[in-house]
Amino acid sequence: MSETTASKFQRVIEVVEALPPTDQLLLIEIIRQRLIEQRREELAAEIAEAREAYRLGEVRRGTVAELMEDLAT
Repeated sequence: MSETTASKFQRVIEVVEALPPTDQLLLIEIIRQRLIEQRREELAAEIAEAREAYRLGEVRRGTVAELMEDLAT
């Protein structure tokens, strides 16, 4: 983390610490929900990408043994 980022981070922490405890808890919950939604969107994009790759025939199916055999050749 750069000095500027660390400094900004410290300022944010100080602002949050100045909030009443109930507001701090509310902020934590808002951030937690946003992180969950962000991860959900990332997963949806990965799933769409995987489905498209499968549709285009860029994905192969098989067992672990078959995969290991392919990797060995």
